[in-house]
Amino acid sequence: MGIRDFVSIQNKPVEIKVQLYPMLQISAEFLHIKGTCDCSLQHAGRNPSQKTINKYWTPQTAKLNFDDFCVILRKEKPTSKAELLKSFKQLDVNDDGCISHTDLYKFLAKRGEKMTPEEVNSIINLPDVNAGGKFDYIKFCKLYMMTSGQCLKTALEKLEADSKLRCQQFGSHMEEFSERDSPSVPKLSPGIRRQSDQGAFSNKGDNRASLLSTVRKFKASVSCTISMAANSNHNSKLTEPNLKDWRCAQSRGCFFLEEDGEVVSHQYRTHLARSSAVYLTIKPLSLSQVEGKLSRWLSVDTALYILKENENQANLQLICCTELRNREVFGWTGELGPGVYWLIPSTTGCRLRKERKPVTEEAQLVYRDGTGQLFLTEEFRAALSDIFEVIDLDGNGLLSLEEYNFFELRTSGEKCDEDAWALCREHFETKKNELTRQGFMDLNLMEARDLEGDPRDLWVTLHSMGYDAALELTEACPFVIDLYAERCEPRTKAVRMEASSGQLEKATCQSVLRQGEAKAMAGCEDIIIHTRSCGFRITSVIENKSDNKAIIHVNNELSQNCVNNRGPNIFAVEVAPHSTMVCQHVMPLNERQEWTHHCVYSLIS
Repeated sequence: MGIRDFVSIQNKPVEIKVQLYPMLQISAEFLHIKGTCDCSLQHAGRNPSQKTINKYWTPQTAKLNFDDFCVILRKEKPTSKAELLKSFKQLDVNDDGCISHTDLYKFLAKRGEKMTPEEVNSIINLPDVNAGGKFDYIKFCKLYMMTSGQCLKTALEKLEADSKLRCQQFGSHMEEFSERDSPSVPKLSPGIRRQSDQGAFSNKGDNRASLLSTVRKFKASVSCTISMAANSNHNSKLTEPNLKDWRCAQSRGCFFLEEDGEVVSHQYRTHLARSSAVYLTIKPLSLSQVEGKLSRWLSVDTALYILKENENQANLQLICCTELRNREVFGWTGELGPGVYWLIPSTTGCRLRKERKPVTEEAQLVYRDGTGQLFLTEEFRAALSDIFEVIDLDGNGLLSLEEYNFFELRTSGEKCDEDAWALCREHFETKKNELTRQGFMDLNLMEARDLEGDPRDLWVTLHSMGYDAALELTEACPFVIDLYAERCEPRTKAVRMEASSGQLEKATCQSVLRQGEAKAMAGCEDIIIHTRSCGFRITSVIENKSDNKAIIHVNNELSQNCVNNRGPNIFAVEVAPHSTMVCQHVMPLNERQEWTHHCVYSLIS
């Protein structure tokens, strides 16, 4: 519960307290509006900043379901009384438990996430905590915590009483069973397909996998077996042509692992003025590394899909994919005609996945010197320097407004306008109207000082960029793209960031349907499994030609030395009628050993 909610409750006790928590009764509902997510988190005892909200509600977010909401609740801890008192105490110049209304107004209306004058006046006019032009923050904190506790109790009572939610405990991911006590497939939220698919019929932590094999009856099935030799990518070796006199356009970007398991990345438009031989590569971007410690992202698989733009951006034609490889470099070489092309980066998700290892100690971001002046720690500065390398998309050592706005959208969900950028250039070091590395460091130092050393918003930025509490890059993979053209100057520009379920999903399906092996299910010819192997990975796509949705049970238990992007070896996916979807990507756990992918796909009756 935020301060704004608290004030509303105190001013409208009957109206608000009774209606405070119906919003949490959303087991079969969705949060469709960003403001609703903010309000729901406040109602649940959290006090998120706008920057925190933007971390979970990105520009790509369409809606959140109850399970998504519970994940956020577990990550965002409720504000404690001690934290509230500490924050207010910084304004208590007389150390008497009170703050003058003038100082309170300046703090709430002028700093951080500013309150409106009306909202500040509502606090100042609360009768129990204001007297003689002063705000008694000790009484306020006590009343705030009491009210928050009462609201939480009311919410839990409502949840307990609602029969629809009896199988869902506050903050858990338990799923309801159908009337026949057989496990049902939960409704999939379009924005979080991967999370829902991974959770369905998982064989980790419960017995749903065995329930499927004993209770469910399969109408039809088909199996697929592919055996691969150790280091089986030698037949798809990438060979670099003689690039003397070829012109190059280099672009950087990053794969970011979202809370729901989906991957978001930059996407690019490229213009070729004339037909030309082209050599295109993508590989993980090398950043500063701790000596003797391998960086996880350097082993992440990468790929690029090249699509031709015809007439407009909605009409994209798949041309090719980088399926040749030389160590960590994936590439393609061939002839491209004049026109506009889209470069869509891809990673399977087999090696870029959620870190399970808990971090025992949080890294320190700021410190004070002997005079009390606030500074950034060496570790935090090193992380910021690496972030600068990642968001410097053209690699020129400077940040343009466009490059900086990709960073802002990722970390706060908002853009920096021209006026704000002009102020930034006035106060921080720039060259050619672009922000230098030192300017970027000073900008973050100013933010830390504005927050009086409170690291919470700084951590929001770091987590959004893929860093864990130990300042290790664990949930992101920066990459670099090199496009060489023999007969013209290629021009490449990052134009957006998008989740893998968008244009990339379509391109992957087209590629597998075009080049893969197709097998129809015996007894159900309308369900077709397409499988494509390219040496270092296997991708399967399910095509549903029927008029009904299909729930496909997928069993990889007999595979050897394999890992799939879904996580569990047994899971289920739902395929809409007359559609295709990427079912799974599979890679070897150890490339130096033989690996066998054996999968049985079954249609659930």
